[in-house]
Amino acid sequence: MEQKGILIVISGFSGAGKGTLVRALLKKYDEYVLSISMTTRTPRQGEQEGVEYFFTDREHFEETIERDGLVEYAQYCGNYYGTPKAYVEEQLAAGRNVILEIEIQGALKVKKKYPECLLIFVTPPNVEELERRLVGRGTESREIIKKRMSRAVEESEGVEAYDYIVVNDRLEECVEEIHYLVNAARRAPVRRKEFIQGIRKELLSLAKGVQE
Repeated sequence: MEQKGILIVISGFSGAGKGTLVRALLKKYDEYVLSISMTTRTPRQGEQEGVEYFFTDREHFEETIERDGLVEYAQYCGNYYGTPKAYVEEQLAAGRNVILEIEIQGALKVKKKYPECLLIFVTPPNVEELERRLVGRGTESREIIKKRMSRAVEESEGVEAYDYIVVNDRLEECVEEIHYLVNAARRAPVRRKEFIQGIRKELLSLAKGVQE
């Protein structure tokens, strides 16, 4: 029987390079899939249903909340965003490792609902590099950068809840480190319950046969 995949939550400071890292991981290894969020906002030009998002209306989204159909959800700028449970569980059952790229508060909610999920926090090597990357984007004002740095201070208070911290200094090395950690996590007894139960059943059967 194919082993079930792992639910992986990747978080990190704004500017840590999470998006670039996840894209590189997906490109190199086909056993990973990025969870597709559901949203009530209207599609932007070029966006496709089931590719960037699952698009829906507010009524359907709230019905999904009521029936516990989301791994996690939040509201932002008047629209709902959430992770459909059915899609995640379907991919996990197929043996794929599902990646959620979400912020720390959402990550902790996911951990409560899925205790066996793997939490990875991505950070640059130091604060100077974090600020350099934010400035290097060239898309945000100095005031916004200052707010993001302040936000990073708050986020740093919850890092201890994660399973691993990965320093994103060199992209390729970081991709390999995450892949190594995921493979190691797949072998943890807590994620091999069915395998252990099967071995135990065979041992009991064998022991019974010897006694007879």
